[in-house]
Amino acid sequence: MELFEWGNNPWGQEILVRISMDILYLCFWGGIAFILFHLVYAAVWVPKLARASAAGGSESSGAPAPAAVAEVPEKITRHTLAARCFHWVMAASMLALMITGFFPLIGLSFGSWLTIHWVAGVLLTVSVFYHIVHATFFLDFWSIWIGPSDVKEIIQRVKRQLGQDVEVKKHPKYPLDHRLYHLAVMVAGFAVIGSGLVMLFRIDTPLVARNAYLLADETWGLIYTLHGLGAAGFVMLTLTHIYFAIRPDKIWMTKSMLFGYINREQYLDHHDPSRWVVSRDSGEG
Repeated sequence: MELFEWGNNPWGQEILVRISMDILYLCFWGGIAFILFHLVYAAVWVPKLARASAAGGSESSGAPAPAAVAEVPEKITRHTLAARCFHWVMAASMLALMITGFFPLIGLSFGSWLTIHWVAGVLLTVSVFYHIVHATFFLDFWSIWIGPSDVKEIIQRVKRQLGQDVEVKKHPKYPLDHRLYHLAVMVAGFAVIGSGLVMLFRIDTPLVARNAYLLADETWGLIYTLHGLGAAGFVMLTLTHIYFAIRPDKIWMTKSMLFGYINREQYLDHHDPSRWVVSRDSGEG
């Protein structure tokens, strides 16, 4: 298996050119393998953990106080309209980027694929920039990130998944696995966006003047490799994201990304009111 493609510069020196298709296949089949593993895990191991939790009472801390429950409205805003628009614009641009980026490599090219690719890349860049500004100034910025305070919860949840009798709290607004996924998407996204903006100088666009000699050959190779690694990471992340979005036990979350809200029962079943505070007045946290 060759992970990278190598070539020679005009002086005969070996330089890195780009990732190989093997990395793409590895990420694709790695995503499929994870999905198959999780299907078995959900069918076999999760019910066993549920039975052990019911017998030992180690699932979560006690029920919220009645006064706190009384303040919970029937509908709770989970995603604002702005957040939902960002999500679907980003999803559409990512799918367009993957189709126009990888299909030509396997012989499924079409006339305007390059134009669609860079336009989708610009759209992704704008949407991510908007997300950063919106999350920083209009939402609870740190609620979606992993911090030092989460280390203990990570350890507790790993122990719980291994069958140990430990107490695990219910989730705040964004569950731990969602925050880890968000971090992975941001890493892959910054790799793709940063390298993609530089790669605009290699093609004809109305945004920047074409200049293939802006960087040395070996530097262009690093840029293309970074771009490819981020894109291959998106393949695995997209596969797993779609899988979880259509799982019956996760449909309630997917609906909240369409309609913006969850109901009172879903909130109390899955979230800790002390970690995601809502009120009857606001209907959101």
